[in-house]
Amino acid sequence: MAYEKTSFLEHTAIRVKDIHWHIRFFKEALGMPVARTQGPEEDPVQVWTVGGVQLVSDKNFEGPEGRMVHLGIRCEDLDAVLDEVYKWGVKQLPQGRNWIELPDGLQIELMQVQK
Repeated sequence: MAYEKTSFLEHTAIRVKDIHWHIRFFKEALGMPVARTQGPEEDPVQVWTVGGVQLVSDKNFEGPEGRMVHLGIRCEDLDAVLDEVYKWGVKQLPQGRNWIELPDGLQIELMQVQK
């Protein structure tokens, strides 16, 4: 039986080389200030903006800026979603059972809707 409740995209995580430039851009150009930071303010590991963008600092990243890291999806019934997704041959990631990788490499973080 397929999952019959609702899920929605909660955030998108992207890899950036210059996190401070991106913080300023999202805040000043788009009006999306930082809502939460991991790590020290002068050298954050990652930040989450108001509006669902997660910026992941990777100073050594070689490739186009904005490379996606993962999708964060909120589900009405996390346990039921997890039961369903594992029927599809996805791989569990080291972060836990709610982190999966699809056969093509796309990574998804599944989270319970907060009531």
